[in-house]
Amino acid sequence: MLPMMRAGMVSPMDSVSAPVERRHVGVLTALSALALVAFFALMAWLQYGGSRVESVAEPERALALIVGRTMDFDEAIARAPAWERFFYRVMSSEPAGDLREAIRWYEELADQSFDPTVDLYLAILEGEAGRLDSVQRRMDEWDHRPDPLPELARLVAAAYLGDELDTPPGTVLDEALGEALETGWFRDRIATRLASRAGDRELLGRVTEAQVVRSDRLLLRMRPMIALELVLLGVGLLALIRLARRRGALARVGAAILPPPWRGREGVVVLVRGGALGVITLSVLYLYSVVGPEQPFTRVMLGTVTNLAFVPVLVLAYGRLLRPSELRFGESFGLVPVAGGWRSLALVFLALLAVGQLGEGVMDVAGRWLGLSAHWTEWFDRDLVWGAPLVVGVTLLDTVVLTPVFEEIVFRGLLFATLRRRFGTSVAAVLSAGIFAVAHGYGVLGFAAVFWSGLLWAWAYERTGSLLPSIASHAVDNLMASLGVILVLRG
Repeated sequence: MLPMMRAGMVSPMDSVSAPVERRHVGVLTALSALALVAFFALMAWLQYGGSRVESVAEPERALALIVGRTMDFDEAIARAPAWERFFYRVMSSEPAGDLREAIRWYEELADQSFDPTVDLYLAILEGEAGRLDSVQRRMDEWDHRPDPLPELARLVAAAYLGDELDTPPGTVLDEALGEALETGWFRDRIATRLASRAGDRELLGRVTEAQVVRSDRLLLRMRPMIALELVLLGVGLLALIRLARRRGALARVGAAILPPPWRGREGVVVLVRGGALGVITLSVLYLYSVVGPEQPFTRVMLGTVTNLAFVPVLVLAYGRLLRPSELRFGESFGLVPVAGGWRSLALVFLALLAVGQLGEGVMDVAGRWLGLSAHWTEWFDRDLVWGAPLVVGVTLLDTVVLTPVFEEIVFRGLLFATLRRRFGTSVAAVLSAGIFAVAHGYGVLGFAAVFWSGLLWAWAYERTGSLLPSIASHAVDNLMASLGVILVLRG
């Protein structure tokens, strides 16, 4: 059947003279490539040339929520059983590391925001970290700035620098802070400091109790998710061991052919032209989001329909790659399991989850050792945090269903497969995973995590002849990340 497929690809070209076809394809593809290069250059400039917080709506509110919940979680872990404290300290950063990172993030935000609460939160973080010289410099500066900073300087100086207050701490908190400091970790920390210095046991007890209740509730919400991750890791390791010990356990899941029957050059043309059309689609959607009417669900719907950017490359792939090869989408990408493929699908899916978690865990440890961390803007999603239930549902549909399907078909089913026409499995997997990671626009750790996933999913496609294992693993990864945001930050 393979020779017939290749013949099917060649025969439509017989009616057109070769020089004209080559010249037409070359010009159009070159222009498409230039459009892609310009787009990625623009994205790189926007991503790395400026501040990441510029792309976030209400960054002051978002960062206050993230840092406050992180500090609450650290305090809850400090009261947890010894085994649980050990587990979390191995899997995540130390409280001191979280505090240093929060200060860095607030220093970045303070350079761009004129909101006085940003300066106040930064001063509280520096005071908690024992950076009293920095706190003193800020207090001296606040004395010459507009209200409410001079009054806030009096509070911070009393809490961290030992200055005296002429009124009870509780009264000062209510009068001076007002709506500037919402209920949460920041308010509790400065209130605790003021109450301790003034010997106000009533205020100290009330604040401590509120902090304990809030942080314990957060830990209680996180425990089921951590337990689920551990169960998936354990089951996945068992599946991996089974696959390693019994080579026959890794049977084919689908009937996809690798290398594919289409020519590598034709695959590149489809990817480049389709990518350029996708860029145009994204640009139109972006312009609409800027100049179009603001509706309650405009942002989340635009985020969902950005998957339309993948449609041109899929349409071109069907017309120029699959149909000439007498293939349908299902069989060409192994989306329909073969007989007995479900068992192998389950084993590979669980193994991918386990190896993916282990790899990301190693990267997190290495990142902490090297002083690297993911920027908060890379994982914060305001629709999951503050959106109405319908908005959250649409966002999850986009993140957990649509994105994995489209991205796996394009990056593994088309890009990796096309590269396999020219390179071996390893080189094709590395190149496709690298492009996949670059397209996400993350920092070093985010790039490494996405790159690792791209390698695993390319290997699964090669070995099983199906995109189903990578789609399922991709979907679960996105689901767990989304649930983490919801459980920690929402409500």
